[in-house]
Amino acid sequence: MELGTVYIILACAFGFFMAWGIGANDVANAMGTSVGSRALTIRQAVVVAAVFEFAGAFLAGGQVTETIRKGMVDASLLAGTPELLVYGMLASLLAAGIWLLVASYFGWPVSTTHSIVGAIVGFAAVGIGMEAVNWGKVGTIVMSWVVSPLLAGAIAYGLFMSVQRLIIDTDEPFRNAKRFVPGYIFLTGFVIALVTLLKGLKHLGLELSTLACYLLALLVGLGIAAVSQVFIRRIQMDPEADRDFHFANVEKVFAVLMMVTACAMAFAHGSNDVANAVGPIAAVVSIVESGGVVSQKSPMAVWILILGGVGIVVGLMTYGHKVIATVGSNITELTPSRGFAATLAAAATVVVASGTGLPISTTHTLVGAVLGVGMARGIAALNMRVIRTIFMSWVVTLPAGAFLAILFYFILKGLFYSV
Repeated sequence: MELGTVYIILACAFGFFMAWGIGANDVANAMGTSVGSRALTIRQAVVVAAVFEFAGAFLAGGQVTETIRKGMVDASLLAGTPELLVYGMLASLLAAGIWLLVASYFGWPVSTTHSIVGAIVGFAAVGIGMEAVNWGKVGTIVMSWVVSPLLAGAIAYGLFMSVQRLIIDTDEPFRNAKRFVPGYIFLTGFVIALVTLLKGLKHLGLELSTLACYLLALLVGLGIAAVSQVFIRRIQMDPEADRDFHFANVEKVFAVLMMVTACAMAFAHGSNDVANAVGPIAAVVSIVESGGVVSQKSPMAVWILILGGVGIVVGLMTYGHKVIATVGSNITELTPSRGFAATLAAAATVVVASGTGLPISTTHTLVGAVLGVGMARGIAALNMRVIRTIFMSWVVTLPAGAFLAILFYFILKGLFYSV
């Protein structure tokens, strides 16, 4: 393939653009609860996201990448014309990147998974044939998009109700907050560590026994809880603060917890959603390096994960503020205790999905979790106009990705196929 180098350069450029879109849209909504509840400033959120998104993408991003790559399209149909798969993957990256740019401009938290899957299905159905699309796999993924917000919403509802019962609706909410919040922090550290150890580190060559993983996760959870306890002990009761808002002192304790869940959410998001940008790059690189062999499975090169991780961070830093405002402030009013319930529920759902290789939508998961917290306070606490707009943008995302991918596929095919 004389054009091999050109294809790899284009794949890296379009993949970086797609990763930028993930940062501007998806990471922004992952950080929205922390910023909206005022547990973090926007600058702190960017730093937290930069460190933990990158860590999640690099350490635990390998598992889902394979699902996006080999599950959508029957690669065997392209054995004789591998360049068509290259054009399709390039077109999918560019299409999804452009749709994410449009959505971020309007502040719509859309699904990057929807965008890239819609794009890949669109190019495959038109460019190769309807039989090339693995419709069973598409059906499973579509089901996960329904299941993930419902599951996250239910977990968030349960978590927030436990906060109300154990802390808010008691005679001494501040004392009980200091007593129970370290337990919530332990739970967060344990869940994230366990799923990462069990599923995420295979491509780094770390093979640990199940018992070792549980023990290590237990230690990580206890360690994070112990460090947080130091900060929680320093928080003193300020009667003046409670004059305007009865639970101001309680929320100070939950702000410490939000710091931990923000890190967890960023890590979980990086581990799951980097696949959307790096999967198609891996496909192109694999075809070029093998001299045109279309394989069902290809190793994920470390430099590709790094490229995706850097793109995500740049996207958040340069254009993430609009979606942060939508998720953090516009759906329902968030405080640190409400933000914690939403973020931990979403993070738990995402890491479990990442570990099982199911490409769920982080956006749907997080918005579902925020809705769950809002529902715990009654339907009046939700801004239905904003929710309607978000749902409409979700519906449009799949066909938009598919249409743009088909357009770019034929443009690329016209440019390169005769060369």
